[in-house]
Amino acid sequence: MSYLVLARKWRPQNFNETVGQEHVLRALTNALESERLHHAYLFAGTRGVGKTTIARILAKALNCEKGITSDPCGKCSSCKEITEGRFVDLIEVDAASKTKVDDTRELLDNVQYAPARGRFKVYLIDEVHMLSKSSFNALLKTLEEPPAHVKFLLATTDPQKLPITVLSRCLQFNLKRLTPALIQEQICKICEAEAVKAESAALDMIAHVADGSLRDALSLLDQAIAFCGGEVLAQPVEMMLGTIDRQYIERILDLLAQDDASGVMNLIAEIDELFPDYEQLLENIARTLQRMSVYQITGVAYQDNGNDAREFRALADKISAEDIQLFYQIAVIGRRDLHLAPDPRSGAEMTLLRMLTFRPPSLKVSGESTPVPMKNNPRPASSTGSTGHEDSEASSPTSGLSNFKRSDWIELVPKLGLTGVNNQLVSNCSYLKHHNDTVFLRLDGRAASYLTAKRKEILGKALSDYFSGPIKVDISIGAIEDETPVQAEMRKDVEELDAAREGLESDPNVQALQDMFDAELQPDSVQTLSDK
Repeated sequence: MSYLVLARKWRPQNFNETVGQEHVLRALTNALESERLHHAYLFAGTRGVGKTTIARILAKALNCEKGITSDPCGKCSSCKEITEGRFVDLIEVDAASKTKVDDTRELLDNVQYAPARGRFKVYLIDEVHMLSKSSFNALLKTLEEPPAHVKFLLATTDPQKLPITVLSRCLQFNLKRLTPALIQEQICKICEAEAVKAESAALDMIAHVADGSLRDALSLLDQAIAFCGGEVLAQPVEMMLGTIDRQYIERILDLLAQDDASGVMNLIAEIDELFPDYEQLLENIARTLQRMSVYQITGVAYQDNGNDAREFRALADKISAEDIQLFYQIAVIGRRDLHLAPDPRSGAEMTLLRMLTFRPPSLKVSGESTPVPMKNNPRPASSTGSTGHEDSEASSPTSGLSNFKRSDWIELVPKLGLTGVNNQLVSNCSYLKHHNDTVFLRLDGRAASYLTAKRKEILGKALSDYFSGPIKVDISIGAIEDETPVQAEMRKDVEELDAAREGLESDPNVQALQDMFDAELQPDSVQTLSDK
């Protein structure tokens, strides 16, 4: 006996077996029980959510020998023939392969004839949006005023492509994507019925990868059973799907919370040995960050598989709400642009490094992370003397340095002529003060890896050359109070981009295009042209 795949074997045969579309089933059930039946129904939704299945059950309900019912018996000849796909009065058409107007006319030639076996002649047109404009025109008149014995059941994944004249003649039902929890519950029941041993973590991965489609989940379940040798185990399924264990995601976020760039790179190298799907890696990072944000606001730590959420809560408490929002945005954009990277791994690495680079500096106060303003905001002078943050009023024997102020630092750095890592070091420093021939700087803690004795010496020489005299450099590591040159450049870029967007939005030529062609300006596509 040939094997019947799970997606076909477990296709619902009545409304009671259908899951996740209660809003559609309720409307159809009420219509059938009151016999207030429309002549045309349109089922819209993504793949694998039950459009064709519900249409076939509706065909059964209309033609069951026990009468029009919301609960077809499944045992009469009409129900059995519909299930087996050989009911003469159920005409199924794949519009993707029959798009020509001649195909549509041929289909409608027999509309006027009464059904041969059933109560209604049912036309089920799948992917109806694939019909040509001429085909829709040929269908319109019949769709508007069909004979009493005809019902049209239309299914589509893209209702926006249907002419409004067709939409206005149908009762439209929008089927929802199924939640991962609902998909996992359903495939778990199927595994039990099939006597297949399945680990909860493996089913959780399948449910998420199915992306709202129960049919895709059943196809993946079939593949997993074959791949695992009759069982569904987490580790082999993880390898089959190219997914990343949730522990890796939490480790990545933990390292990001610690500003540990080298740790992140080492972990990516470890993950790379598992042949991962890096797009899914960034998706999982974004999903976890979203849950963290919800937890921080509501106190609810949502876990699909019901696992203990203590580690999740502990991790969420390590990352500030501001950083979570930043990391989420960078992860989403990084996933979107991954195909532009030289290779997926380098694209994922740059996305994670961007999270660390763009993360605003913070002060640790009583164990909590507090954002620090990036604007210049010098503290008032202390009555007890210098706090180490004010410009020193002491005269300097080095010409030019005695009049140097904190506000001059950002303009000075590009004039030093430093490049590469040396420039990265000085660009991540803020100016504290100078005393005699020593310049005191504060290095952003997240850029501490740039600081070496050799680079400090090179910076001192560059300052000495600029001020025409010997200068020493004292660099401490910690939280930044004033803007560093890197932060100033980022702020300037954002301001220029905002100005460019505002300029485009107010440009009369752009507004004319919008009015003439119903065009829409995409703000995310606006870029500034750099003269650098």
